[in-house]
Amino acid sequence: MRTENRGQRTAVRWNVVVHADEACLGNGMEPPTPGGAGGFVELRRADRAGVVRRDYFVSEPDTTNNRMALRSAIVALELLGAKGRALHIEFVSDSNYLVQGMSEWVHAWRARGWRRKGGEIENLDLWHELVELAERHDVTWKWVRGHAGHPKNEYANHLAQMAAREQLDSGGLVKSGFAVWLAAEREKGRLSP
Repeated sequence: MRTENRGQRTAVRWNVVVHADEACLGNGMEPPTPGGAGGFVELRRADRAGVVRRDYFVSEPDTTNNRMALRSAIVALELLGAKGRALHIEFVSDSNYLVQGMSEWVHAWRARGWRRKGGEIENLDLWHELVELAERHDVTWKWVRGHAGHPKNEYANHLAQMAAREQLDSGGLVKSGFAVWLAAEREKGRLSP
């Protein structure tokens, strides 16, 4: 993080980390297969201590796990880019499809005119949208093992599952329930301190 001086104005730099996950109830089964994507954003300002956390979640009535993984990133980048500022973002997900896709595959696909060696690219509409949004920021894509006791990944999974089950949409960034959820999970002995 750093502060850039431009004349009299100082542009505050943000350190942004997004923890996201996806869910699809009945993935690969007969439709409808409702899905959800959820995550939470941690924002740290260069000039202040502490962190601000915000949640987001969306749902679709009939989808796939891979589509919801892409939506988890699209929604986050749309919300973070709403004011037109380019941000440094670390995007953390347990989806190899998303992380490897954005870190490696899209470059080769582009070079081949948006085709795979084996033919068409699944979810091409969402890949195009995600690449366009990601290019507005400096994004680092990081994979984390899912369902392995990582509290932030588990919370993102909780949001995605809730959105899928109840077909909910947060309507934007909302106050995070991470601290309350984490305390409850630890009290139940599900996550270690």
